[in-house]
Formats: sequence, C-alpha cells, structure tokens
Amino acid sequence: MPFTFTVGGYPRRMEKLVDTFWNIRGVYRVGGVLDIGTQMSLVQRASGRFVVVDGCALDGAQREAVMALTGNGERVDAMVHVHPFHTLHVESTQRLFPSAALYGTARHRRRAPALPWVGAPVETWGDDHPLADLFDLSVPDGVQFTCPDERVHTASVLVRHRATGIVHVDDTLNVMAGPGFLRGLLPQSSLRMHPLLARALRPDAGAADAYAAWARALAARWAGTRIVCAAHSAVRHLPEGGFSREVLGALARVSGTLDRHKAKYG
Repeated sequence: MPFTFTVGGYPRRMEKLVDTFWNIRGVYRVGGVLDIGTQMSLVQRASGRFVVVDGCALDGAQREAVMALTGNGERVDAMVHVHPFHTLHVESTQRLFPSAALYGTARHRRRAPALPWVGAPVETWGDDHPLADLFDLSVPDGVQFTCPDERVHTASVLVRHRATGIVHVDDTLNVMAGPGFLRGLLPQSSLRMHPLLARALRPDAGAADAYAAWARALAARWAGTRIVCAAHSAVRHLPEGGFSREVLGALARVSGTLDRHKAKYG
C-alpha cells in the first residue's frame, strides 16, 4: 500500500512496492513551475538495514515515514547516487543519514568535494562492487556518461534489485506520463529511450552499434523485470516479458537516430 501525501494539490507518494523496496516520488519543478517529478528508493537488506538510492526533497510526512522506517536513519548503511546530473539533493540526503557510506559518480564528487565519498565512482564499478549483495548495475555503452552539454542527461547507472527484479533508473529509460494531477488520469507510455540520445552518443565510429548492443543485452539479461521506477514520471508495472519487449521497442523507435549517427561516424 502506498502512503500518499498531498502538496499543492498534487500527490506525493512513498510506495512500498514489495516487502523490501520502497519508492518515493518527489517534486522537481522546471522553471519553478512545471513539476516533472524526481525519486529516491529505499531497499532493505537481509540484515534489516537499508540502502538509499538517489535523493529527493522530502516533505514533512515523507521524512517522518522514512525516519520511522529506518530507525531515525540509524539503520541506513549506504547511499548511492547514480545520475551524474542529479545533484540538487545530495547534500540534504547526506545530512539525513550522516553515518551511512556515501557513493556517487565522478561528477557528484566534483560538485560536492567536501562530502565523505567512499570508494571509486559508481560508473566504474565492476561486478564485485560494494553493493553487489543487493544490486546488479548497468551503464549504457556508446554514449558519453557525462556530456559536455550539461542539458543532456541521457546516461546514468541503472540499478536492478537482485531479490525482486525492480529497476531504478534516472533518465536513461523514460516513461511518458501526464504532469501533476493528470499523471493518475492519463495512460503511461511504454518505456522510451532518452529524447536527447542523438546528442549523447559518442562522436566516433561504432558508438551507435555499441548503444544498440547494450540495449539488446539489457533486455535479455534483465528480462524478468516487472517494475521500473523512472525518475521524472512514474513507476511502471509490466507483465511477464514486458521489460524485454518495451526495451527492444524503445530501441526500435530510435533506429533513425542510430542510423544517422552511423552514416556520419561509421
């Protein structure tokens, strides 16, 4: 059952997706007006302790629920920030859980060098990474992880909870959903690739093919995924086999973008 809070007429939620995974929907306003949403997730280890994925601004009710769940934050072992351009709430989230190990991308570290970062940047982690008991990770190939054009937010580290198959993703995969109160009234889209993919592809030969190979491998490797938490829109529930179909469908929709890139760079 989701906890639903109302702020400014729009619902904000902390939703228990399964017994060990909660997703929190936060507010992120473009130009201070249009709320396109953002997210963080709480995942419980077998020990009963927690790992936080990403951060967002919590209202009073959300903060109270998170603190109650995590023993006033004392049962949080780690926080991991997985999108290099999602930086607004890194410091405030760290203040909520000051004793937790803090992981992030190289850009997070550059933006907040005073924070107590641990280990290597998340985008460089291998299979034996520090959170391997909980998560499988994937970084899209063929694209610039941190684009020189900071408006292009295509790449992130995708996180899949091993025990339940839930995927937490920021921007790399999108779900189109209505803004504000329309979000609950209009149908969601299927999964989509980031709309600025063309500007994120590496300007060299083979980049488009590398991206397509990554997407096909993701569709196969994470085929059992039934829930995708997408940063700026919605939680998408999928039927059996739906993740593979929708990722491959999303790849087909950007075939023109990939073909144009190959025609220019090879």
